[in-house]
Amino acid sequence: MTEPCGAALRRAVEASDRWLRGEAWPLWLTHGVDWDRGGFHEHLCPVTLTCDADFRRLRVAARQVYAFSHAAIAGLPMAHEAVELGLRAIRANFALAEGAYATRCDLRGAVIDARVDLYDQAFVLLALASAHAAQPSGRLRGEAHALLRVLDTSLRHPGGAGFLEGLPPRLPRRQNPHMHLLEALLAAGESFRDELFLLRASEIVDLLLDRLFQDGARALPEYFDDSWRPHLEAGRFIVEPGHHQEWIWLLARYTDLPDLHPGRRARCAAVAEALRGFTRLFGRGAGRCEILDDVWSDGTIRNAGYSLWPQAEALKAEICRTDRDVGELLRAYGVLQGFFLSEPRGLWRERIEPGGEGGTRIVKASSLYHLTSAILYGSRSLSGLLG
Repeated sequence: MTEPCGAALRRAVEASDRWLRGEAWPLWLTHGVDWDRGGFHEHLCPVTLTCDADFRRLRVAARQVYAFSHAAIAGLPMAHEAVELGLRAIRANFALAEGAYATRCDLRGAVIDARVDLYDQAFVLLALASAHAAQPSGRLRGEAHALLRVLDTSLRHPGGAGFLEGLPPRLPRRQNPHMHLLEALLAAGESFRDELFLLRASEIVDLLLDRLFQDGARALPEYFDDSWRPHLEAGRFIVEPGHHQEWIWLLARYTDLPDLHPGRRARCAAVAEALRGFTRLFGRGAGRCEILDDVWSDGTIRNAGYSLWPQAEALKAEICRTDRDVGELLRAYGVLQGFFLSEPRGLWRERIEPGGEGGTRIVKASSLYHLTSAILYGSRSLSGLLG
């Protein structure tokens, strides 16, 4: 790494880290937490820093517990209190009698959508693991094991491959909830130091390798039928390049586990490289910088806009490369930082259109999860490289 490139990358990493710790986390702890009623706001208006939503989603509560757990580990004031508030809200407002968690409640904490969604359950497990990393608790460990039992007994697909979308069951099946379940299981295995979670993580990886990834297209469909056949339109399927980036990062984390068979590690690496190759060819916009929202498996653009979250995941995918390229890292940091609002500091644009304009009517609380994950991963992974 040349000195000018190394200095530029160091500045980019440090600037992102300062933004997260000094601006984003404090703003959301102040304005994104409903300290009076006990919950998290769904979004913030950049002008008023208020939220007009009349509901609360489980996934937002779980994602904010994740983000604020990392803020607590970093020593931010009120972060531990926000984590405890979030855990109380999940337990009091979303927990169902059978052990799973409901989708939505109103502002008073009454359930208004009792459906059970696999995606949401994955994020509850991630929240429990993250909170335990911040402040170890036997209760959190017990809740994580109880949720795993619910997954194994109530949400297992009767065909044996993967899990149901939720309760009641529905179609199409999606790769996305399984991807986030893998993330949560890896986090739980690390936080609770429990091999059971890692065994379940291996099952999700098996599903990706054997059923989800399509060798012919060298890509990952978003939607499937009940037997994991891709949902096709005119002979092609929908691909979200941002999810390719997330899988690349998760496979890198998985293959870092000790005692993994070399052949399995090589197969995971091959699939990750195929996902990377598809994104390199078809997943970027005209400027070859931003990650597109979605494309068709034949490489045709389906949606020409750029959302924030794929850019955060693209940064993680660049960081975890064994052959890191400083130029690509700088580009990924530059793209992500281009979404940050100059005022108020600590907020961002959710989406940018191909022409560069982007609406800022609301800023989603759920996006803080992506930003926290990407920026902290960069700070930790690149510290040795930067000196």
